[in-house]
Amino acid sequence: METIATRLSILPFPDIDPVIFTIGPLAVHWYGLAYVAGILLGWFYARRIVQNASLWHKGTPAFTPEQLDDFLLWAAGGIVLGGRIGYILFYDLGSVIENPIRAVEIWNGGMSFHGGLLGTTLAIIVFARKNAIPLWSLFDVVAAVVPIGLFFGRIANFINGELWGRLSSMPWAIVFPTGGPFARHPSQLYEAALEGLLLLSLLAYFVYRRKALKTPGLVTGIFVCGYAASRIFVEFFREPDAQIGYLAGGWLTMGMVLSLPMALAGIWAIARARRAAAAAA
Repeated sequence: METIATRLSILPFPDIDPVIFTIGPLAVHWYGLAYVAGILLGWFYARRIVQNASLWHKGTPAFTPEQLDDFLLWAAGGIVLGGRIGYILFYDLGSVIENPIRAVEIWNGGMSFHGGLLGTTLAIIVFARKNAIPLWSLFDVVAAVVPIGLFFGRIANFINGELWGRLSSMPWAIVFPTGGPFARHPSQLYEAALEGLLLLSLLAYFVYRRKALKTPGLVTGIFVCGYAASRIFVEFFREPDAQIGYLAGGWLTMGMVLSLPMALAGIWAIARARRAAAAAA
């Protein structure tokens, strides 16, 4: 009789070196390249959005491409600092308290999307106030391009063989080098498809077809709701972090806990945007 062990061992992990190349002591990793590619391509796409006057209320963009260029460094800082601090607070606080040097050991753990979101949100608020930019319009442009970074980040997670999914007998399940001898859901690819490609397409539809930038805050709300729904769905297939495990009786994960308030915040942002638009009509 076929055993679960033989049934679950389906596909080998592709032999992709996490290090792209080395120059002396310097090693260039796919994970680092993913951050660079996500930020730069997101900036390029955001510039295209800002330069398209037809997308904006009365044909006037809420800010200039030059102001967007200035924001790029702020965004990068918010993503990296927020992502690392968020990972420590949400997933690894106990280990860092015991060994504070672990806080800078990014190879022990990594980055948290929810932390990066909070860091970027803070950067947007400060930058918008500092430069007299409409806050919700800046939020909207950033939200429209974030899925680009999410896509590349999840692909890099897959190449690194990290954040894999739960045991699976599906034909596309993969045996990860660090995931034991059994096949698992490639949950990183699920997230790349949902949080990246699908969400990017959905937001592009609202930006270009529905002219949603003319209703400040609407694109932001759709992004937040879309990400939260995608992440909660994928969490049913993703293995929770070993140091935390399952919560609330063995089914709830930290990713779900952090995404639920996001969903509520997204619904509020959509409702607020619609009320503001109705009041201005």
